[in-house]
Amino acid sequence: MANLQSMTTGPSVVPTTHPSIPTGHSMGLHPLVPAGTSMPISAAPTMGSGSASMGAAVNPSMSIASVVHPTVAATVTPQQKMQLIKSERHLFSSSDDSMVMRQIIATHSPDGRDIDTRPLLRVIEDVLHHATPTVIVATPPDMEVVEDRMQYAGTMGMLEALAYTIHRISCEITCKCTGGGDAHATTVVLFNQLSNYSWDAKVVLALAAFAVSYGEFWLTAQLYTVNPLAKSVAMLKQVPDILEHTDVLKPRFDALNNLIKSMLDVTKCIIEFKELPTQYISPDTSPMSTALTHIPTAVYWTIRSVVACASQIIGLIGLSHEYLSSTTEAWELSSLAHKVNNIHGHLTKQLSLCHNHIDEKKHIEAYQTLVHLFDTIHVDNMKILKALIYNKEDLPLVDGLTKKRVSVDVLRRKIVILFISDLDISREELFILTQIYNDHLSTGKLERHYEMVWLPVLDKSAPWTNSKQEAFNHLVSEMPWYSLYHPTILDAAVIKYIKEVWRFDKKPMLVVLDPQGRVVCPNALHMMWIWGSLAFPFSSAREEALWRDETWRLELLVDEIDPLIPTWIKEDRFICLYGGENIDWIRRFTSAMRHVVQETKIPLEMVYVGKSNPRERVRRTVTTIAEEKLSGYWPDLVMMWFFWVRLESMLHSKMQAGRNIDNDPIMQEVMQMMSFDGSEEGWAVVSRGSTEIVKAPGRKIVDCLGKFEEWKGGVERDGFVPALTAALVPYETHEHCTRLILPGDTGRIQDNVICAECRKPMEKYILYRCCTD
Repeated sequence: MANLQSMTTGPSVVPTTHPSIPTGHSMGLHPLVPAGTSMPISAAPTMGSGSASMGAAVNPSMSIASVVHPTVAATVTPQQKMQLIKSERHLFSSSDDSMVMRQIIATHSPDGRDIDTRPLLRVIEDVLHHATPTVIVATPPDMEVVEDRMQYAGTMGMLEALAYTIHRISCEITCKCTGGGDAHATTVVLFNQLSNYSWDAKVVLALAAFAVSYGEFWLTAQLYTVNPLAKSVAMLKQVPDILEHTDVLKPRFDALNNLIKSMLDVTKCIIEFKELPTQYISPDTSPMSTALTHIPTAVYWTIRSVVACASQIIGLIGLSHEYLSSTTEAWELSSLAHKVNNIHGHLTKQLSLCHNHIDEKKHIEAYQTLVHLFDTIHVDNMKILKALIYNKEDLPLVDGLTKKRVSVDVLRRKIVILFISDLDISREELFILTQIYNDHLSTGKLERHYEMVWLPVLDKSAPWTNSKQEAFNHLVSEMPWYSLYHPTILDAAVIKYIKEVWRFDKKPMLVVLDPQGRVVCPNALHMMWIWGSLAFPFSSAREEALWRDETWRLELLVDEIDPLIPTWIKEDRFICLYGGENIDWIRRFTSAMRHVVQETKIPLEMVYVGKSNPRERVRRTVTTIAEEKLSGYWPDLVMMWFFWVRLESMLHSKMQAGRNIDNDPIMQEVMQMMSFDGSEEGWAVVSRGSTEIVKAPGRKIVDCLGKFEEWKGGVERDGFVPALTAALVPYETHEHCTRLILPGDTGRIQDNVICAECRKPMEKYILYRCCTD
């Protein structure tokens, strides 16, 4: 058992003693016991709340006469009465706290009876709440309100069984406190009477006994002006005299209220420990075992506080104004409240540790349940979705169209795409995803054969702020699909599963579930960026089938980003896409290409497609191109962003399928395009129709176009694209510096990346970039 001193920060105060009197022992006489009359110490405690010598407290043969100061007269005077009340108030002067607790624990002999103390505590709280000593309210008869008996309907049977015990304890407290004596000895008597009960039952029964006498006293005080019976009882108890000095007694009443609140706080804490689920925390678990070690101490000081409070109330009866105006008793109650508060603080910390342990166990259980659910075959997707989307809520989702809360049942037996992200979703991502989601409207279809749900994954340890709430509300207002009504309802076990199994790490992803709840694609975002709604039902099998039928062609590179390009392809026009942000290179390139077009008379369309992550510098480049009429361009930076995101998605999709640059021609082309984007200058792709395509980095193609006279004969013989392809061969040298800049999604990028130029392994560097333009 830990020493009690470890649970308090209060100062030790040693009372003034006579050499013949043990430190901390009572110096008072019971007013009805003549001097020299023998009376056991345990039956004659003084009215303070101080500690007695353990030897005196447990020695029933020692008489009061043997421990009082020899100058105390046999006749009790008012001064002696004041001494009787004030003595033994130094509650921090116990010489051996461990001895005290050994004595208390020795009284503990529970017989196994189980009492639900929570309902009884509610009744006690009601009594103590309505008994407000700082304000006396005289309620007229016609204003009286009687509580409905049904409020305590579930408690009545228990109260009937415990009524005698509560009455017996109440009488014991009243008797001991009326006689005046050692508060510790009185507390030990109560522990002996409550020996067969559990620790939580002991403290609640003691509080109930105190609530009976406390409630009766203040009920009389509140009704004596309007009820004849209350008035007569109040006169016998001298309640009017007390109420005439409520202003003087206010400090003491405030201290009394504070101590009562502290007692209730500790009691609630003790009950909470008892109510902890044993399937998640056992008594030998570290935080629980520590708490169980300190609970007897907490119960002791709470019941001791009950004795102190009862002594204060009983001590008010028939006392002089001199005593009523004393502030020493308020200090005593405040000191005791300080100690009980310290105990409560310690228990609260342990309770928090226990809850953390339980939460961790529950999260592990929920996580394992989730793993098991995904390994099990189901009739529909309801079990999976309810496990993912907080099954404690009846309406956990918000409909994207009506913005009303709805049940998970709206997703029953549908293909469900889980859109997983944090609150940092770019405007471009949301815009393109919304277009794809609403694609059925543009094709004239009445319904969509799948649904999407946004699961915002946030750090639960970070506080939820107004700015986060505003960002969340804005995103929900922009989304046409379903979303969680609040991010905090996503369970921690679900977040763990999403991160560990689905490998979510900040970048948005789309996990696809079939109508039975099985994961058919761990991340469909890449195939959706590449093929849009054509990728339905967005399974990995569908992704493989689309790649089998795919070749490196202009439609794959551009798709429907620019609606004019498919038309140009059908018209058999030459198309040149180029990018970069070096305006000097762009001027040289467009000038050289216009010269070649004039010489060959070919129908060529040039379009500037910018760079990945287009920012202000690219915007300025577009402005210059437009002002100088250098070529065509995409006016919307979202189009440029999507062009490069699709290329990145092609790379991720191929890697997700286990492909590499050695065995996949499309992957080789994509890697070359992305290495162009990482260069300092620019690049260009020239095509005719779908499949005649040639591409080259900026310096090579400008130099080649500059020497057009040397290879223009090949244009007439083979055509422009084949002739340009052949003309670029001499410019291919072994000296090159290819840079492939990939987004920070390194967890899904292969460690061994092959150079698209020389087919050798590329060196890996880490690039940190901050582009503010």
